[in-house]
Amino acid sequence: MTAAMSAAAIPAHVPPAMVGDFSLFTSPGMAPTPDGDPQAAAARVHSGPPIFYSPMNTRDGKGTWVITRARDQRRVLQDPETFSSHRAIFASALGESWPMIPLELDPPEHGAFRTLLNPLLSPKRVMALESAVRERASVLIDRIAAAGTSCDVMKDFAFPFAVNIFLRFLGLSDDRLDEFVTWANDLLHGDNVQRPAAARTIIAFIDGLAAERRERPVDDFMSFLVQAKVHDRPLTDAEVRGTGVLLFVAGLDTVAAAIGFDLAYLARNPDDQRLLRAEPGRIVLAAEELLRAYPTVQMIRVATKDIDFEGAPIRKGDYVSCATMIANRDPEEFPDADRIDLGREDNRHTAFAYGPHRCLGSHLARREIVIGLEEWLRRIPDFRIKKGTAPIAFGGHVFGIEQLILDWS
Repeated sequence: MTAAMSAAAIPAHVPPAMVGDFSLFTSPGMAPTPDGDPQAAAARVHSGPPIFYSPMNTRDGKGTWVITRARDQRRVLQDPETFSSHRAIFASALGESWPMIPLELDPPEHGAFRTLLNPLLSPKRVMALESAVRERASVLIDRIAAAGTSCDVMKDFAFPFAVNIFLRFLGLSDDRLDEFVTWANDLLHGDNVQRPAAARTIIAFIDGLAAERRERPVDDFMSFLVQAKVHDRPLTDAEVRGTGVLLFVAGLDTVAAAIGFDLAYLARNPDDQRLLRAEPGRIVLAAEELLRAYPTVQMIRVATKDIDFEGAPIRKGDYVSCATMIANRDPEEFPDADRIDLGREDNRHTAFAYGPHRCLGSHLARREIVIGLEEWLRRIPDFRIKKGTAPIAFGGHVFGIEQLILDWS
């Protein structure tokens, strides 16, 4: 047991033999590292037991049970009666406990809000956005190509592309795009000073936008929200805030990170890059494999009662971690799980979670990723990571990549 583990509070009901020296925040490969591969680092837990207790596996240093097998994660994620999603991840930064909606609601309330929101991000709605998504990708990439033969792909493409599309969905212009991205970075990756400050700023923005749309509604998401009804009543101010915060934050980081990890992989693997250029019809399937290999989110549930789960004495109030980057490298689920095979079929990855809380925006996210790759490969010649540079990848609650300098000179 390391000094950090011994210093952490390990509940009395956790057998010492079930404590593991692992954290998505502090284990080797998780800190920001040049040329790091935090997803591969997380997958090393498959050499150990199928479930163990990690004393420091949340942003605030709390312990979680870690579920390593994909089939066991699905059992947890499909059982909201035993494993609640109400953690108040965002509100906890302010010492509060209100939920982001519908992510942190349990059935039956979850179903009512999910039914309300599903049409906004349905496949049909996403198809209607397709031309705007492709146009935005094309404009950004053409601008990059005209400016030279290298770029910081996260700053110049991935974030401006993904965030612009989401802001357009929310009915917002992107003249504050850099500011919004900074808020998200501080919230998701910042310290104990940055996180609360970002949370307060985002709440003030969402509350202000809601008030503005109540006075002057337009054809956008927030106007829909302040006029919507659930259970035949208008949404409360807290419900509007909880829903607005979730969709605002969810659109600012994860899709951009996915595109970054994908382009970093293709930069390092020229044979696969050439394959997708020669056969662009393969990009849809390839994007699924890259989602499997480079997911970004850890899902945590809270036990609502005492339960013995696969030999682990989980007790009411315990945190249970279902990290997508662990499940997606499960050798029992995926043959040769650490090998990235862009032709892999029957790909039951959980990059968008599983069960009733499966990602509401998964249809839009998939199309953004596929279109981003299609247009990048169509417009930018053979690219590689620029000599003398190294992208910085890191773990945490949401995995990320930065300083990804691509070169095609």
